[in-house]
Amino acid sequence: ERGLKIKRARIKITKSKSMNASQLLNSGSKILKQKKIETHQLDSELVLSSLLKKKRENLLTNLNGNVSKNTIDNFKKLIFRRANREPLAYILKKKEFWSKNFFVDRNTLIPRPETELMVEKIVDIFKNKNINILDIGTGTGCILLSILDELKKSKGIGVDISQKAIQVAVKNSRKQKIIQRAKFYRKSFLEVYGYRFDLIVSNPPYIKKKDIKNLKEDIKKFEPKIALDGGNDGLDVIKKVIYKSRSILKINGMLALEIGNEQYKKVSKILSTNNFKTRFLVKDYKDNVRCIFSTMER
Repeated sequence: ERGLKIKRARIKITKSKSMNASQLLNSGSKILKQKKIETHQLDSELVLSSLLKKKRENLLTNLNGNVSKNTIDNFKKLIFRRANREPLAYILKKKEFWSKNFFVDRNTLIPRPETELMVEKIVDIFKNKNINILDIGTGTGCILLSILDELKKSKGIGVDISQKAIQVAVKNSRKQKIIQRAKFYRKSFLEVYGYRFDLIVSNPPYIKKKDIKNLKEDIKKFEPKIALDGGNDGLDVIKKVIYKSRSILKINGMLALEIGNEQYKKVSKILSTNNFKTRFLVKDYKDNVRCIFSTMER
C-alpha cells in the first residue's frame, strides 16, 4: 500500500518537472498525430512560437531552453483545441495573407492562399492607377486591404452583412495602417446606391447547401455558415452580385469574382446573360478556374 503511494507521488513529480521546448513540441505533435491532424508537427511549432512571441525559425534554433509552467499549461489548452479540429487561425487569432498577418476570429472566413491569386491579378491589371473599389462580403477585409496596400493611389469600400465581421475588418485596417483609404460598412451590397466603382471584387458564398455537410470538419464546425452557403445551386449570391454590379460599375469597370471549383461554365453563362464579357481567368494551384474577371458590354 505504502509502496504504491510513493510510486504515484514519483509519477506526479516527474509530470510536473520542467520541460524544454523540444519535449513540449513533441508532446503537442503526438497528441495531434493521434487525432490524425496531418500538420501535427507544424501546428505544434506554430502554437508554441505564438505563445513565446518568437518566429518559428528562431524557436527551432533553440529547442533546449526550458519553458515556464504557465506556457506549458497554455500550450496544452491550445493543442487540445486544435485536436478538436478547431482551425489554427482561430486559435492563434491570425492568418497570413499577402505576406501580412491579419486578425481573424470565428465571425469571418479564414483567408485562403488561392484568393491571393485574385489579388495578384488585380494588382497586375491596375498598378499605378487610381481606382475606386467595392469589396462585397469583405469578411476580414484582407482582399481590399491587400489591394490597397499595393495600389497606393486607390481607395475602397468593404461591405458585409455581419457587424462582427465589419469590426474585424476595421481592426485589420488599423493593423495594416490603411484607415484613410478603406471604409467598412455593415450593409448588404444590394443597398449600395449613389456610387460607381472601377472595380467590384467579391469572394461570395459559393458552396451548395447540400454539400456543406461534406466539408472538412475544421470548416463545417467552425467557419461561419453564412459565408459558405451559396444556396441550392451554390450560385445564389453570385447571381445577385453580377446583377447588382450592372448598376454600380463604371463604364469599362471590372468585376472580379472568386468562384467554386467546377462553377466556371455556369458563372460564365450568367455573366454573358447579364452583358458581361470575360476578360481574364485565374486558375488555382490544381489548374481549376477559380476567378473570373469581366467587364460589362455597353
